[in-house]
Order: sequence, then C-alpha cells, then structure tokens
Amino acid sequence: MKRFLYELSESWKIAAAQMRSNKTRSTLTALGVIIGIVAVTLMGTAIGGIQVGFDKSMAIFGDDVLYVSQWPWKRVDDWWNFRDRKKIKTEYAEPINRIIDATPNSNLVIAVPTSSLLRSVKYGQSEVSNVLIRGTVSDYLITSTFDFQEGRFFNDVESRGGANVCVIGYDVADALFPSESPIEKSVLINGQPFRVVGVISRQGTFLGLFSLDSIVVMPLPAFHKYFSAKSDSDILVKVKDKTKLAEARDELTGVMRRVRGLSPEKKDDFSINEQQALKSTLDPIKNSIAIAGLFITGLSLFVGAIGIMNITFVSVKERTREIGTRKALGARRRTILLQFLIESTSLCLLGGFIGLGVAYLMCTGIGKAFPSFPIQFSLSLVIVSMAVSILTGLFSGFAPAWSASRLDPVAALRYE
Repeated sequence: MKRFLYELSESWKIAAAQMRSNKTRSTLTALGVIIGIVAVTLMGTAIGGIQVGFDKSMAIFGDDVLYVSQWPWKRVDDWWNFRDRKKIKTEYAEPINRIIDATPNSNLVIAVPTSSLLRSVKYGQSEVSNVLIRGTVSDYLITSTFDFQEGRFFNDVESRGGANVCVIGYDVADALFPSESPIEKSVLINGQPFRVVGVISRQGTFLGLFSLDSIVVMPLPAFHKYFSAKSDSDILVKVKDKTKLAEARDELTGVMRRVRGLSPEKKDDFSINEQQALKSTLDPIKNSIAIAGLFITGLSLFVGAIGIMNITFVSVKERTREIGTRKALGARRRTILLQFLIESTSLCLLGGFIGLGVAYLMCTGIGKAFPSFPIQFSLSLVIVSMAVSILTGLFSGFAPAWSASRLDPVAALRYE
C-alpha cells in the first residue's frame, strides 16, 4: 500500500512538471475539456432551472385539488366525443357539497365553482387586453395557492350578493396602476365598474406560455350578470388527504355521476383532472429535451477527450526512451500506466476547474440579465462536473497509458 501511495505521489509530481514544461500545449489541450465542461454545466444549470420553473408552474394547480371539467388535460384522438359533452355548470358545486357533507369519512373537503373568459380591463386611459376574468365564490381561497401583495379577497357577503368587487393580478395592477395603489379604485370590465379590494402577489408564467398574473377574480353572481356568454366552467374540489388522491378521485367520480344523473350503463360525460395527470403528460417532453441537450453538449466533451488522447499518445512517443530507462531500472507496468493516466486526468481536472469557474461567471451574468429565470448552480452540479472531468481523463488516457506500459524496455532504449 505504501508503495502504491508513493507511486501515486510521484506520478502527480511528474504530471505537474510536464504541464509546467509544456504550458502552451497543456493549455490548448485543456481548452477542449474547458469548453466541454462549460457546455455540460450550462446545460445542467438550464435543465435545473427548467425543472424549478416546471415545478413552480405545476404548483399553481395544487397537488390536493381535483378539477371537474368537460375536457381532459391530455391529448385525445376522439376529440369530437368530448366536444359533444354537456357543459360543466357552476350550479353543480352546491349538490356536490351536500353529498360531501352527508358522506361519513369523505376524502373530499369542499367543491368550488369557477367560470372564466378573456376580456379587457381599463382604468382611465390605460387598458390591458386578454385578461383572464374569473368568477368564483369566497371559498376559492381554500383551493388556491396565491398570496396577496396588498388588500384582501372578497368576503362571503360580497360573494353571495354579487357585489361589483374584484381582486386583480400583479401584471394587471402594474399596468393600470404603475405609481399608485389600486385598492378601492374602480376598473372597467366590459363597461362595468368593479372596485379593487386586493392585489395578488406575482405568480409568474405557466411554462412560459401565458402569464398567471394577468387575471381578475370576482364574485360568481357578478360574473354571471355580465359575462355568462361563452364562458368555461370548472368545479375545483379540495381533497382531505393528498396521499389518498386515487380514492378521492373515485369518490368524486361517483358523486358527479349522481349529480349528472347518469345510469350505470352510461360512460362518464365529464373529466376529473389533477396536477399529476398534467405532469405525466409533460414529463416525457421535458425529459426528451434534457436528454437531447445533454447529448449535444456531451459531444463537445467527447471531442476534448479525443484531443487529450491524441496529445497523450504524442507524449508517449516523445518519452519512449525515458519509459525504457525507467523499466530497465525496475519500474513496473502498473507504475507507467498510472503515470500517464494521472497526466491525462490532471489535464482534465485543470480544464474542469477552469470550466466550472467560467460557467459560474456566465450563470451569474445570465441570472442578473434574466432575473425571472431560476438559475440552479448547485453543489451537486459541481460534483458531477468534476466526476465527468475525472472520467474523461481516465477514458482519454487509458489507451496511450496502456501502450506505454506494454513497451519493451530494450526496444524503448533503442528508440530515436
């Protein structure tokens, strides 16, 4: 063991001496690994950021909420069958809640109706278009995940009475009230004035497709009074225990069949959606992007490994007589193999350290330039990058190191 540790120490010293004596060649050789590590690290950071953004987007749906809708949250081929289904009515929430209250040990807590459509919102000379107008009840807070930047949600009296009050999203507040508080101000929606009682904190975008902050929430009776035409309705049902989501889903299916009045032989004419269903649909796409990205960036690291392999072969040729001398003096094959493996590995480690430094600076710059993008430069990413550097060094140096260890000492001493 002591002999092996001594050989290991000497090999590191020889590797350091070789890099010092061939600075330009070592730098150019390590450049391929530097570029490869930067590419792989940036891709890993981007994938981590995408994962964080994906999880954040999924969180808005709640992992303990079921959605009763006309359409399923997945791609369907027989779309015409779903198109012909009866619409989901907000009135279903009341009988669903009665059944939930009458069911002992129910897995369901409460059903909340919602209706939505797109409209423009105005205040003075300012206007925001394509805002999601949502009508619901005061219990909507039980199923939602948002917080308030200021103000409050409308109360039960305002909800039941259909008062012209509303809660607005962050983007709507920022566009219409850039330099003043919107609380107690009136905005116009479809020509009707609605008093703002609260502002929802920033939620971001859903997978970069649409903003979750471009929303206005109002009491459902007021929504029905002014916006009932061409609206889409859903029933949000809170689950008591999210670990029993499957049982809750089955229970809600039975409840909805009773509410719809479906006979046993008829198929369900509604869909019960959940966060996990949407996630399972999008996960393969996300994973395919990650695999393709890592494969493409991995090619640059592979090119760097080939460069190190080539330079190591050149180094073996240049030092053939040295190898012959060392073997003639009693050096083992293992010693020669270890020496060249450590030389190639040290080059890759040097490139890995520099590559990580460059990648960190680039990630910091990207984070400052695009603060909304979640940068995930984690310790695990550093460990993986260094492990990849070591494996690259071992892979690229093994063939030349093996050929060096197999050299005949007599032939090596005669080499010119």
